[in-house]
This record gives sequence, C-alpha cells and structure tokens, in this order.
Amino acid sequence: MRTYGEQVLRFGFLNLEVDGGPEEEPGVLPERWVRAHEEILAPRQFDWLGRAELTYSQTQPVPADATEEEKAAAELAQKAADRRFDATQELLGMRGFRSPTGQGRNPTGMFVREGTFEVISRHEQLAVWRTPPTNVVLRLRDAPPTPIVTVSWHNSYCSPNGREDEAYELSSLVDKVQAKYEDDPNRRWAAFLGAGDCNEYPVPAGERVPEIDWSSSEITDLVHRRHRARRQADGSWKSCTAVDELMLDCGMWDPARYAAHQLGQIEAIDATAGHASDGQGGGQRIDRIYMDPWTVRAVLEVNVIDTTGVSDHHGLEWVVSRRKYEEGLLRRCASLEPWAFTA
Repeated sequence: MRTYGEQVLRFGFLNLEVDGGPEEEPGVLPERWVRAHEEILAPRQFDWLGRAELTYSQTQPVPADATEEEKAAAELAQKAADRRFDATQELLGMRGFRSPTGQGRNPTGMFVREGTFEVISRHEQLAVWRTPPTNVVLRLRDAPPTPIVTVSWHNSYCSPNGREDEAYELSSLVDKVQAKYEDDPNRRWAAFLGAGDCNEYPVPAGERVPEIDWSSSEITDLVHRRHRARRQADGSWKSCTAVDELMLDCGMWDPARYAAHQLGQIEAIDATAGHASDGQGGGQRIDRIYMDPWTVRAVLEVNVIDTTGVSDHHGLEWVVSRRKYEEGLLRRCASLEPWAFTA
C-alpha cells in the first residue's frame, strides 16, 4: 500500500458476489468472504467503505402470517446475518450500517471509521429502489462542520426505467451540494461521497474500455442486452448510461475520471465487472464513484482492485489528501467545471 508525505483519507467500494456465499456450517464463514476481508479490505484501512450484496449479512422481514417453523428458520437466519455483520465490523475496525432488503434481496451496506468521521444521521430510502441504498450523513472530525452526504447503492440489474428512476433519487441526495454563500451562517451546503454498482455504463467520452457492440454475434445473452441497452429507431442498440448522465448533469465528478484525465492515471478507468460472464460484451466500468466538484480536487490516486477468484466485481479504492478535502468542504477552492460529455 502506497504511503504519502501528508495525511490522507482512504475510501473504498466493493460488490462482493453474494457476500462470499453462505456459511458451510453454522459459525464458519465462507472462504471467499474471509479472503475478501482479510486479504483485500482490512489491510487498506479504509475510512469509508461502501458495500453491495450483503446477501447473508441481512435478512428479509418475517411475514405476519409466517408459520412457527418459518419463524424459527428466520430467527436462525437473523442470528447468522448478525454474526457475519458483527464479524465484518470487528475485522475492519469500522462501524457498519445495513440497508433493508428490497425486491433484489441483496442489501447494500456501509462501514465508517469512527475515529475519522462522526455520524450525524442516517436515512432509509425505500421508494423506487429495487435494492435500497445505504445513506448516512457524516462529519469529518476536527474539521469544518460541513455535512457529508454519503451513499452506497446497487442499481436495478433488470430495468433501464428502474435505474433511471433510481438515478433521480440519487440526484435528491446531491441537492444541497452547492457553492458556499458568504451570508449563510448556518452553512447550508454539503459535500457528497458515493459509490455503487450502477449495473450500466458510463457515458463514452474519455473512457478507456470500448463500448459494447450489441449487434455483434458474440452477444449471445439477449436478456442481458435487453436489461442493459435500449433499441433505437433504426433497430440498433445503445448502452444505457442514465445514472452517469444524471450525476454528471448535476455537476458531480467521478474520481476515476479525474485521476485518469487530470492526474494521468489511465488505469483508474479500467473495467470493474462483466469480465466473468460469457456472451455479455466483456468487461465494463459499471462500478463507479461520485464526489462533489470541490472535494474531488483532493483525489491523489484511484485504484481498481483485482478480486479475481473472490468476486465477479473488482473493488475500488480512492485516496484523497485530507488537507485538500477540508479545503473542498469549506469551498476554499474553485469547483471543477462539469464533465464535458463530448471531450
């Protein structure tokens, strides 16, 4: 792990495929979960970590008409989920938050290092989302009191319309991310920090990974094509990019793009998923990060973490200068201009 000559903050995101799998026997965590946490996540000492697919770390509500047998099974499942969630918090040394389960049944989560951040509030967004996001507002300790809206999400895998609706819900979380007003003693502005499995693609401008040719004979998973692309009037197919378009339209920045095009770290925009599935068009950058256009200037490095053999998604790590991050919180630097879609 690279060291720096200044104090830094480390952020991360990982969609760990179905939470590493079920317990092979009660109390014995699966090998992929152990490897993900002991070999990949814990050594990096993240200050903030977004997670997707906490499949076995959270359970579904028990129906009111459940039988006694079903209630007993649900109680055992909840104990196993709490056991795994507690193990995650202990191993990472971080406080965890879990979203409720949704129709997708693969909840999102978030882990926060309390020595770095103070938790101000948390919210549950149940409407619209197939898989509810985890949304926690933080404050950087010993720093300006600017609230930092943080969110970990997992967009719908099967619905372009659903992802677009979810993107608008994400836009509601960046609504307070505005410029500083000198006559505003209550500091009614915020920072934004979020990451998620978007289940669709970035706008193609400036990307390193080629767009998918949905008309290619190599595309054999036609259901996947229908989930991830829209048919055009001429019969061709165009990849869905609604989530990225909306976040960029709202002035948010992807730190990986910043690292690639401002810092020369072109590998920051490598593919994160899709490489493990046949007939779907190959690897694509569907796991992405977004920050407000002030604090993104603090980014020092963005890494795609190879998780081959552990998950079907690679992880993301981005490192920021704490000093510059604080400057961004106070709006003591100029905001970056919105991303040029035709760059």
